[in-house]
Amino acid sequence: MTIKGLRRIDANRLEIPREYRPGMRTNGIIYVDAKLESGLEQKAIDQVANVASLPGIIGPSLAMPDIHMGYGFTIGGVAAFDVNDGVISPGGVGYDINCGVRLLRTDLVKEEVIPELKALVEGLYREIPTGVGSKGKLRLNSEDHKRVLVKGARWVVEQGFGDESDLEHTESGGCIEGADPGIISQKAYERGKSQLGTLGSGNHFTEIQFVDKVYDDSTANALGLFEGQVVVMVHTGSRGFGHQVCTDFLEVMKRAVKKYSIVVPDRELACAPFHSPEAEDYLSAMKAAANYAWANRQLITHWVNESFMRAFNAGPRAIGMSLVYDVAHNIAKIEEHVVKGKKRRLVVHRKGATRAFPAGHRELPDSYRNIGQPIIIPGDMGRASFVLIGTEKGMQESFGSTCHGAGRVMSRNQAIKKAKGRAIWREMEDRGIIVRATGRNTLAEEMPEAYKDVSDVVNVVHNAGLSRKVARLRPLGVIKG
Repeated sequence: MTIKGLRRIDANRLEIPREYRPGMRTNGIIYVDAKLESGLEQKAIDQVANVASLPGIIGPSLAMPDIHMGYGFTIGGVAAFDVNDGVISPGGVGYDINCGVRLLRTDLVKEEVIPELKALVEGLYREIPTGVGSKGKLRLNSEDHKRVLVKGARWVVEQGFGDESDLEHTESGGCIEGADPGIISQKAYERGKSQLGTLGSGNHFTEIQFVDKVYDDSTANALGLFEGQVVVMVHTGSRGFGHQVCTDFLEVMKRAVKKYSIVVPDRELACAPFHSPEAEDYLSAMKAAANYAWANRQLITHWVNESFMRAFNAGPRAIGMSLVYDVAHNIAKIEEHVVKGKKRRLVVHRKGATRAFPAGHRELPDSYRNIGQPIIIPGDMGRASFVLIGTEKGMQESFGSTCHGAGRVMSRNQAIKKAKGRAIWREMEDRGIIVRATGRNTLAEEMPEAYKDVSDVVNVVHNAGLSRKVARLRPLGVIKG
């Protein structure tokens, strides 16, 4: 035994056995090696066990190596529920619905960009609205807002901000069918109408990076990546709109657990049977928020492209910017998986976890079907990020899921206290990284040591076989809210 009550299965997995606490319907598995194990939070471990108590759970309650405590589910949590006798829980998706990441490639190399780096960062900061309450340059009337919720990134492309290839390289084509604008609260509409095309605050960012190391030449080539190449990563979600959708439906679910006599070990795991009206309404609203997030990232992509063309006084062909892939982090999706030799329809909750489908999966675009799904893993602003690829083992073990980032080791308040008296922007500049943010606290909250080293996290999922390393990216310049 390692941590009290847990058992190490192998070098990359800890098991939470069903005897860990009364009411568990299955075991829990946390993907951590010995190095990351020492940083596990007791509350996060308990959250993995709590999820294992929910009705209709299929397979183990899972947590990725970027695990840390969240609302209801742990951040890094993955759980699948049978669509016939299982549940759906907003706590398994989170407040920032479809917080996600997209990676843009360019034809530029690091040496070309360094002389223009400060101008590029300033241009991005000027073009992309950032920070709490930031307002986008695109104003939505009520009908357009509803169209965004139904069509997602496709609506943005139809307005001239991108092209069809962007949709082909976005998870779910940038839109999940079944969103119902009619069940969205007026308050959610109010919060979302002016925020499309904005970055937001906290850990959201737009980052100029370069490909520092390629681990898999053939896969990197298929993704259009090469060493020394400049790329751009965009990390944001559904903003205040998605937050309000979650807030609204947490209240609905609190009433639902009483209505359906569901016993949950933590009220933050409030849920409803999958085929109940409450669950169907939540799923439709969650899809609307997910579509909003894809539209948001698509619009930011346009501002990024314009900023590069302006900084280099060049046209789109010279820059060569195109989308590698866009992946969602906080989402619940209905998927087909093989469980004990039988195909089953499941609702898979991924909260702070990334879909990681293997080669041959029908949901992948034709261009990537032979290699598997690209996975974009952001790190902190001072160290590295990664590109991974999905594997068959991950499909079998984790419902085609892997980690989503570095994972915090300090709360935001702890980070602010530790940064007192320091100039984080200067520390970053000394490393050759130009940063711009709306406030000093943002940089303090997001300083590198507030996070695990993403290399350690990625090594676990790579060694466990959930996904495979393709390339490592290093930061050059970043804007934050």
